[in-house]
Amino acid sequence: MAFAIDTYTGNGNTTSFSITFPYIEQAHVIVTVDGVTKTLTTHYTFSNSSTISFGTAPAASTVIKITRSSNRTARLVDYQDGSTLTEATLDQDANQAFFMAQEAIDVTEGSLNLNASDEWDATSKKIVNVTDPTAAQGVATKNYVDTKFTADINTVNTYKTAAETAKTAAETAETNAETAETNAVTAKNAALVAQAAAETALDTFDDRFLGAKSSNPSVDNDGNALVDGALYFDTTNDIMKVYNLANTTWYQLTLTTSNQNNVNTVVGQISPTNNIATVAGLNSEITTVAGNNTNITTLAGITNLANLANAHAAVSNVNTNLAAVQNFADVYRISGSAPTSSLNVGDLYFDTTANELKVYKSSGWSAAGSTVNGTSARFSYIVSGTPTTVSGADSAGNTLAYDAGFGDVYLNGVRMSAADITITSGNSVVFASALQNGDLVDIVAYGTFNVASIAASNISSGTFNSARLPTVPTTKGGTGLTSLGSAGQALVVNAAANALEFSNASSAEVYGFEKYYNASTLVKTVTVVGGVFVIDGVSQDTLDLYEGNTYVFNYPSGHPFKFSTTANGTHGGGSEYTTGVTHNSSTQVTIVVASGAPTLYYYCSSHTNMGGTANTPTPANNAVQYITTNQGQDNISESQYANFSDVLFSASGFVFSINSNGNLISTI
Repeated sequence: MAFAIDTYTGNGNTTSFSITFPYIEQAHVIVTVDGVTKTLTTHYTFSNSSTISFGTAPAASTVIKITRSSNRTARLVDYQDGSTLTEATLDQDANQAFFMAQEAIDVTEGSLNLNASDEWDATSKKIVNVTDPTAAQGVATKNYVDTKFTADINTVNTYKTAAETAKTAAETAETNAETAETNAVTAKNAALVAQAAAETALDTFDDRFLGAKSSNPSVDNDGNALVDGALYFDTTNDIMKVYNLANTTWYQLTLTTSNQNNVNTVVGQISPTNNIATVAGLNSEITTVAGNNTNITTLAGITNLANLANAHAAVSNVNTNLAAVQNFADVYRISGSAPTSSLNVGDLYFDTTANELKVYKSSGWSAAGSTVNGTSARFSYIVSGTPTTVSGADSAGNTLAYDAGFGDVYLNGVRMSAADITITSGNSVVFASALQNGDLVDIVAYGTFNVASIAASNISSGTFNSARLPTVPTTKGGTGLTSLGSAGQALVVNAAANALEFSNASSAEVYGFEKYYNASTLVKTVTVVGGVFVIDGVSQDTLDLYEGNTYVFNYPSGHPFKFSTTANGTHGGGSEYTTGVTHNSSTQVTIVVASGAPTLYYYCSSHTNMGGTANTPTPANNAVQYITTNQGQDNISESQYANFSDVLFSASGFVFSINSNGNLISTI
């Protein structure tokens, strides 16, 4: 038995293994998995003096071997004259020698040794790292035998294949020879049949056409009786004749009465007037008419053709102004997509896809009116992936549309300059650099419009009646009102914001101020370096996630980023924290920090000890709102008044805000 060797087989689950032998130092204990030496603290630790624990369970079927290798290069005890010898010192010195002796025996027992029959005995173990033999009685390795056997088999197979190929070729040649012989006989028979058929056909033809003769023959060329339909050429009269067996008479070949009448008709059109020549001269015109056959048929089917004839003058007028009509067709078009040919500045087309009129400018097609309904429109996108273009529906389902050049673009709150973006198409924004997954893109599109005016210098005659003016003459204030207000009143905009009216110039006013926190959205970039999370460049950063804020974390897909109320999350015995948490994708998570949220810990659900702490402090107020008595029109309740952070008694008409320094300022 071994003195200092423990061998185990892994199952993929067990991490702890016992040490059954004594040792002097932990460094003397050697741990291997499938022959690979493992490192203390990196791969395993000592749970106690007789147990080691792996960080990751060895895979199933792997061999875990724990051995002892005492220090063989230096003595652990150095005796000094006059020193006190203790039991521990003597034991350690003796144990070092004793353990090395045991280890030597273990090595010897585990080596290849001669058995009682003077034969090398591997005790049913594999022998590895053996070179191929070179001597006749050298040990043959598996690789050597396999290689030689494969080469010999391949050689045999090559000869076998060549023999089979030669056999097949011989059989094929024999078959071809037999086929050729059969084909030759078949060809000979066919030639004889063809010869007989040709001779028969020639004799038949010779009996049917007798050739040229000076008089009617009474027999055929073979001296046989004439057949019905036989022909010959009468050289005396220069005509063809046919034989009628029914009355044994030769007839010359002439036209029928009907055909002769047709011939006579044609002759009548040639002389005395050659009408046929006249028609032949109109060949191209006749061809043109024939090409319009369908149009002629259509025209013949029109019941109101007379009306068209009556509108001859109008048709002629259109024909006269055809260039202007064609020009209108080029200037104004209706299409589902922008025209690309015959374009001039000022051309118009109605876009049936966008349902709006567009005009062609030097920069291309643009909406004749504003694409934006009103003065502005806002679009917000959370980017997925790394695109360079933003278009289509935003996070709220609104489809991006703007007037070319009239818009501001913000990336993660920072306004983009003209060098950063291209904003000309009217339905997309192209960035000079690729966006990052989780980026926030906000687009503000501004409405455009033109104000038409008439220069006063163009009005050179006549007078305007006061009733025709849009406002009352200056004798009545020029305000659109029919009378002046009372003493001490001022002109103000009415409650509907659509006209002027008189109101008290100022009044005592109560302003109640309430401070509050204006929540915001922040984006965090998470990477992994050295086996831990790095957030915005800080390794295992301690985060401050303020209540009410929204935080978007973009992380690698192989390290799922989650929250827990327990350090190290599920690896530390806790569970995932889900309040206000949304997993947008395999690389992005969003958390809206709830009021009163506990201290959180972020962690990787797939790997331990990667995360850190996320505090959830209550944020300080960063904004202010105020309530007024609205010049006496509104009341402030006792509970509202009690909740005010501060109260100001002043005249009406003030507007309050917080400046960039956090100070309260007012404007009139």
